[in-house]
Order: sequence, then structure tokens, then C-alpha cells
Amino acid sequence: MGISNFIIKYRWYIIIVTLILVLLGIIPLTKIRVNPDLESYLPQNMPSIQNNNKIGEYFGNDELLLIIFQTEDILNEKTLNRIRQITDTLSIMPQFGRVYSLFQGKDIRSEEGSMVVDPVVKRIPDNQQDRELLRKAIRSNDLVYKIVVSEDFKNALIILSSDKTVSDDQLMQLIHETLQKYPGDEEIFINGSPFLRDEASKKIGRDIMLLLPIGLLVMFLILYLSFRELRSVLLPFSVVLFSIVVSMALIPVFGWELSLIGVIIPVMMLAIANNYGVYYAARYQDLRASQPGLEPRELAKQVSSYLFTPVTLCGLTTIVGVLGLVAHLFRPARQMGVVSAIGISFALLVSLLFIPAVLSLLKKGRIHKDLEDGSKGFFPSVIERTGETITRHPKRIVSLFILFMAFCAVGLFFFRTAPDSNDVLPESHSFNKAINIMDNKFGGSKMFNVMFRSDVKDPAFLTFLDTYEQELKEVPGVGTVTSLTSIIRKISKALNDSTDPGYDRIPGTREGVAQYLELYSMSGDPEDLEQFVDFDYTSTLLTVQFKAQTIGDIRNLLSKIEGMAQEDSLEPVIGGFTLTDVDINESVEKGQYYSLLVAFVAIFLLLSLIFKSFKAGLIGSIPLAFAVFCTFGLMGWFGMELNIVTALISSISIGLGVDFTIHVFWRIKWELAHGNNYGRSIKATLKTIGRGIVINASSVMLGFAVLSLSAFPLIRSFAFLIILSLFLCLVCALILLPAICYWARPNFLEK
Repeated sequence: MGISNFIIKYRWYIIIVTLILVLLGIIPLTKIRVNPDLESYLPQNMPSIQNNNKIGEYFGNDELLLIIFQTEDILNEKTLNRIRQITDTLSIMPQFGRVYSLFQGKDIRSEEGSMVVDPVVKRIPDNQQDRELLRKAIRSNDLVYKIVVSEDFKNALIILSSDKTVSDDQLMQLIHETLQKYPGDEEIFINGSPFLRDEASKKIGRDIMLLLPIGLLVMFLILYLSFRELRSVLLPFSVVLFSIVVSMALIPVFGWELSLIGVIIPVMMLAIANNYGVYYAARYQDLRASQPGLEPRELAKQVSSYLFTPVTLCGLTTIVGVLGLVAHLFRPARQMGVVSAIGISFALLVSLLFIPAVLSLLKKGRIHKDLEDGSKGFFPSVIERTGETITRHPKRIVSLFILFMAFCAVGLFFFRTAPDSNDVLPESHSFNKAINIMDNKFGGSKMFNVMFRSDVKDPAFLTFLDTYEQELKEVPGVGTVTSLTSIIRKISKALNDSTDPGYDRIPGTREGVAQYLELYSMSGDPEDLEQFVDFDYTSTLLTVQFKAQTIGDIRNLLSKIEGMAQEDSLEPVIGGFTLTDVDINESVEKGQYYSLLVAFVAIFLLLSLIFKSFKAGLIGSIPLAFAVFCTFGLMGWFGMELNIVTALISSISIGLGVDFTIHVFWRIKWELAHGNNYGRSIKATLKTIGRGIVINASSVMLGFAVLSLSAFPLIRSFAFLIILSLFLCLVCALILLPAICYWARPNFLEK
């Protein structure tokens, strides 16, 4: 029994089973959870994860939150009162481990031959003279100056720490309530991982609720404008709805969470799942126009007979292309590859079985006006002229594509990977404004934590540590470097005259170091030392705060620290959220290469197997390679960076673009088999299947265009680039590929 007869015979069973599966898929949708934590996307064996865990064993896994106050003069009485009130309120909240601001800063000085440790701000000045005295005292105190107060005294920080036992939304609610409780005229900016995750979580939900309905509406309108009849709209549209339900249901079914990348999945299904239904609708209209005497059942059988093999092959190649994401190092990217592949598989099956089953039950409609005999509409005219140009000047067309490719190749010199994850939120967002302030007014927005395991009271070790601190301060971009030696040298200044040998020096004996630390503990707050050293003085932490414009700047500083460690035979553990950014960067780069390689090899082999010729694999890969190569080149020209989202483009565009290639190959082969020469075959291919390809590509591109309304700049960039890449795939399939086939006359098309 042929597949067409099978579909007609069991059409009611096919329709009912499809609807039952979709209804069952709705149930898990209520259990989807959102995970906006970028660090959790990385494999646990990444250096940053392992090193941060090691540091956490001794110094805790607390995350930092920064509240920045910006005004004309931070020493204004009202501003200082507000900062103190907010600091005091947050300090007594158990959700925050450490709260540090100007009011927690210490002034270590000598007084009558003794060391005194007092607060930097003993009282809030109420006149200009006292304000200037306080300003002078802050400038001379490197424990607060440029750390919690900016150089121009227009910005002040409150630094909070909290572990992950408290939810991000709860932390942010406490902060916002406290800020509202103590209002003021200062501008407030917030930064920190909990804030980023909380904002991203809200925007992920917002994107899903906004983009999906808009995308469905856009898709419906595109299909209606293309086919001008409801049956040809509703059938592909139903496939879209079904595949979205099934693919999104798989996320909770597999025990996974919806990530930032996961926002793309429903829109991706919306854009891809209609592919096969569009070809069925277009072929149905073609046959109805060319053979008006056919009955609905016979029409459905002929549509299915003609399209079953090429659509199946297109579906399989798309699935293989998308499965290239499984080779990615990012866990959400791998999950997206699996979920999308299954969703596309379901859409393929529904298109192959459900659509013909329904078509066989419907009455015939009117013939589309562009398909009527003698029609000279816009689309047929453009297709006809394109076919004429290809058959007359194939070499000239290939040359033009090569020139464009050379232009794009130059852009690769400007192509780079994003150095951080700041683009997750818009540039105008409080999160990124806080980063700009930290880079321009403080020591920088990036940070390394360097842990050393040694006898921390050993003067020789402390001398090494001090050398690290002093040398790293000289590295361009480094703002502040703080460690235990910062406090010890500060104590030495308080206990010695400037002419004494011990002034601003590390004590020469272990007992001297111990005495310094004991004196500080007695005079100040022992908890001040906890951020630098563990309780038994066997581990210490050096913190490097810096700014960097490129991933190269970060790696240079990292190499500097590692190089110094090798010279001193030390084995520091380097961690911090900036190291996580480095690992994310490397994961993006390597994941891009792995997924691209897997997708290309798989597509090459599939095309070779489908058409039983390695030449088919080679020629069929040319449009895909051209599109991917030129997309990356244009990214360089446009100054767009490769990041966690744009790195997904190549696998997706290869998986989609190969559809166009297969349909063009298949139709040319079919036309040649029916006695046409290459010229007539190419013209007929563009006139028939070319229409379906254009409708398909347009609907896919406009489907992805919905992502331009995303709250995430990363996803908006992805929308632009995937549309660009698919447009290049479309142009290559309809112009470059036929020109190569006309010029080369490959044997596999004539078999």
C-alpha cells in the first residue's frame, strides 16, 4: 500500500491521534520553570565553576549586589543620612551577609603613639567646613576612596553580599522596599548577579507572553496574503500551534528549565513548523490550477505522492542541522537542540500525514489568481526574469557572489566574541548604567578573586602577596587591588613614624604580623578581616577590580596573574564572576565551532546519500557555507559580537537553508527526468517550487522578526542575524545554486 493510500484509508485515525497528542502536551506546560542564571548554563567541570567552589569552601559563595547613589555631592547632609539609614536597615536583615558602605569604612591612624581604628564618618557634617575635612580624610583613605566613594564625590556605593539560599525576587523586593522607605533626590542604580537574574526572569516571562501571540498573528497574516484561502492558511497554521505545544511541553517533561535561550524555541517552532505545510498548500494550489478536474481525494493523494519524499528529506536535514546544537558546550543550547529537533519531527509527521488527511475531506476551492493561465502578476514576472538571467549569464552570477563573499571576508578581521554578558539587558537599563559608572568612576566593573593557600602570617608569603598587589595595580585597566597586605601596611603607617624602617612595610617576623593583626582585632572590627583571610590564617584572598573592553584585555590580566604565580612557585586559585565570563566566552567560541562542524558534516553526508553523489553534498553545501561565512563577515562589518544567543545562528540557518537546496535539486531533477533541458528545467523550477520556497522563507524570516520585539538585546541581534542568514540562503538557493547547476551540469541531477 502506497503512503498516499495509507493516509486516505486511515485519515480519521490520523486526525484523532494528532489532536489527542496535542491535548496531552498542554498538561506539562503549567509546570515550566524559568532559569535566568547564566553560570548554571556552563558544565560543572569548567575552571570558573570549580575555582569558585574552591574559594567558596573558605570564604563562602556569597554574591555581590551594588547600590550606587549618584548626586552632585555625595557628602551632602541629606544624601549621607539616606545612605546611613539604608545601610543600617539592610545590615540588620538576615538575608544579607555583609553590608559595606562609607559608614562601615575604617580610618586606621596613629594617635598619641597608639593605633586607633575609627569609622571614616564619625558624624555627618552639617556645614561646608566639616564636609571639606571629611572629603580630605576620605581622599587619604585607600580603604574607601575609589572603592565606595568615587573620585569626583558624585557617586557612592553600598555593597551587599548574599548567598543563593534567598530567592532573587525576595532580595530585590527587600532592596526596593528599603529604598522607597528612605526616599531622596539621588539617582539609584543597581548591579549584581541576583539583580540580573531577577530582571532576566521577568523579561523571559514577558517575552513569551508577548512574542508568541504577535508571532502567531504575523504568521496567520503572511499565510493568508500568500494563499488567499482559509484552508491553505489554517492547515500550516495548525501545524505551527501543535509543534509549539509539543516542543514547550518537552522542557518540563525532561526535567529542564526555560533559559534565556529558551525564549527562542516557541518562535523558532513558529518560524520552522509551517515550512512543510506551506509546501503542501502551494502544491495543492498548483495541482488544482493545472488539473482542475481532480477530486479532493485524488488531489490529496497526488500532493502527498509528490511531496512525501522531498519534504521528508527536508525535514530530516533540518533536524540534523538543528541537532548540531547538541555539540554545543552550553547546556541550554544542547537542550534547545533536542527539544527543537523533536518539535520539528512532530511538525514533519503532522505535515506528512495530518494535512493530506484533512485535505482529502475538504471541498476544492478557487484557483489562485497568480496560477491562472496567462497570469503576469508581480511574482511570476520576477521569477521569469530571474530564470532568463541565470540561463544567460551563469558565470557572471557566480562571479558576483564570489566578489560579495570577498567583501564579507574582510569583515572577519573585525569579528569578535562578547567579553561579558552585559548585553543581556538593554544599555539604558539600571544594570548597565551601573556598569558604566563602575568603569568610569570606580575601579572597574570586573573582578578576579585570587585565593592563596599558605601560612598567611609568614612575612615571606605576605611579601609575595604585596608584590602581586603592587604589580597588578600598574596593569592598564586595573583600578583597585586589595588584600590583607593593604590593611597590614595601613597598620604599619599608624604604628610607625614616616622615618621608621617599618613604616608602610610588612613586619619582618611572623610574631610581628600576628601582633599587627591582634591590635587591629582589638581596636577595630574582627569581621573586617574575614573578607581577606579565613579563621585559621591558612587561606587569603586578593581581589582585583578592573575594567576591560575586550575578552583579550581580560585574558591578558589573567595571564599576568598566572605568570607571576609560576615565577613564585605559587598555586593560586583564580575565581570571580569575570572568570565565569571568560568561560562563557570560550564556551560560545568552541560551541560555535563544534556545532558548525557537526551540522556541515551531517548535511554534506545526507545530501550525498539522498542524491547518491558526493558532488551533490559538495554543491549543496556551497549555498549554506556562503550564507554562514557572509553572515559572520557582515557581523564584523556591523560591529556585532558573537554571544550566547548569536552563536546559535549557524546551526539553525544551515538546518533551514538546506530545505531550499533540496527542493531546488529535487525539482530540477524531476524536470530533467521529464525531458526538459537544463534551461527549461531551471525556469520551471523557479516558477513552481520557487514560489513555495519564497513563501516559506518569507514566513520563516517574518516569524523570526517577531524576536526583534524582545526585551533582550541579545535576542534582538539574533533576530536580525538569522533573518540575514536565511535571506542569504534563499538568494543562494534560487540564484547561485541554479547558476552552478546550469554551468556545471552535475550528473547526479540527470540520473
